[in-house]
This record gives sequence, structure tokens and C-alpha cells, in this order.
Amino acid sequence: MKLATIRTTDGNLAVRVDNDRCVGLGVPDVGALLARPDWEQLASGDGDGTSHPLEGADFAPVVPRPGKIVCVGLNYRNHILEMGRELPEHPTLFAKYPEALIGAADDIQLAPESDQVDWEAELAIVIGRPVRRASEDEAKEAIAGFSVLNDVTMRDWQYRTKMWLQGKTFEGSTPFGPVLVTPDELPGGTRPALDISGLVDGEKVQHANTSDLVFDPVTLVQYVSTILTLQPGDVIASGTPGGVGHARKPARYLSPGASLVTEIESIGRLENTAVAEGAA
Repeated sequence: MKLATIRTTDGNLAVRVDNDRCVGLGVPDVGALLARPDWEQLASGDGDGTSHPLEGADFAPVVPRPGKIVCVGLNYRNHILEMGRELPEHPTLFAKYPEALIGAADDIQLAPESDQVDWEAELAIVIGRPVRRASEDEAKEAIAGFSVLNDVTMRDWQYRTKMWLQGKTFEGSTPFGPVLVTPDELPGGTRPALDISGLVDGEKVQHANTSDLVFDPVTLVQYVSTILTLQPGDVIASGTPGGVGHARKPARYLSPGASLVTEIESIGRLENTAVAEGAA
């Protein structure tokens, strides 16, 4: 299944994407859907009787307000090796907050306090059931599906200190969506092997395959759930491949008017424009 949260004249609505239609599911968003123990049955049923055209749909963040957004750094094997670093023994974790999230076609807000705004194309893991200290099988069962996320980062704020959070969660900076795709629809299932790419102003700046992750989605669910209970709707952003602007010589960053496209095979595409915060 492909699930999404769309904006309608009556507010947000969780939908199932069927070909060229969005079938309403009677709950306000995918997060509320996943909170129901019977979410799979509800999502695969007849819906609430409403239907919306897919063309022109206004996609909100697929889970608008996750309880947790756990992000992973340095997690693509080739990228780590090309930088001359050793593969990590454990995942590098940091957090992001829901205020950072925007929809699949929303504008990225460039805060006036930063002039080093960078891109990071990522596979997002969305949790579908509570899980703590997950076994491998429990971790697989806890993954509701996958989506696309770009961990847009204010590098000058990220590197002010050794703690990255302050550069990672600026408000209105992180596109997330357009859909959640369940593992049964993806090659590799809960360990998907999918091409991932990022383009800035039409130039491909990132390209990799999610099979190159050092810590795959199942392993990440196991690891994070050792620390705390993962709840339905929680998100794990699994890390970005090489090609970020900060690593270029000279460095390259997003400026007002820049287009950022983030795409993952079999899941979907984010198309966002960077704008100065507060611009009309």
C-alpha cells in the first residue's frame, strides 16, 4: 500500500493512493492511522467514502507530528570509505523535531541566521507498532513502511559545537513524504535496495542505493528500540550518501530560489524550493 496525508478544504486527511485517486481513510493523518492497532485492515478497506484526485494533491508531511524523529549520521558505506574514515561500530544518532517538517512540495524556509544551508537525501523508516528491545523479527514487524526525507542542515549552526542538533532542526526546513510505502511493495522488503538521489537546480548531486547502508532499517529499529520504546508514527531518518554541499570544494549551499529534488525509487519524489524565511 501507499499511504499519504493530504491537505483538503476540511483539513488534513489520511488517504490510500490507488492509481490516480486518493481514497479517504476517515482519520486526519497517517500518524493517527498508525496509532490504531487495526491500521492495516482500515488502510486496505473501502475507506470513508471520499475520494480525491492524485493529480494536484497537496501533500502534508506523511506523518505531520511524529512523537520522535531519530536521525542517523555517517551511514553509507561508500561515502564513509571515500572520506577515508573507518566504518562505525555503532550508529551515530541525533534528533529532529516536528516543527522542522514540511510537505512534499512546500517551500524550504531559509533562516536569516544561516548562510550554509545544505541538503541530505534520506530514506525514512516509519514505525507501525510499539516496540522495545526488538528482536530481528520484531523489528521487521514494527516497520510500517518507508518514505523520502531530506535532512536539510544549517552547517554553520551544526558545527558551532560538537552536538549537531541545533543545525538539524530549524523550523520549516525538512521535506518528508509524499507517501509511505509498505515493505511488501519494495524490493528487499524491510531491507530495501532502492536508488536514492538528490538534485539541486536540476544537477544530480547525490546518488546511491539504500543497500549500501552500514546499519540497515531492521538494525536501526533494533538499536534505537534498545534505548527507548518506539511508538507508531515515529520516524528514523537513516542517513545520507555522499554529495552534500558542505563537502564540496568550494562548498555549495542552497540559496533563495534554488530547487531541491529528492527521489527514492519505488517510493516517490519531493520537489521543494528554497525561499527566504518570511518571503511571500
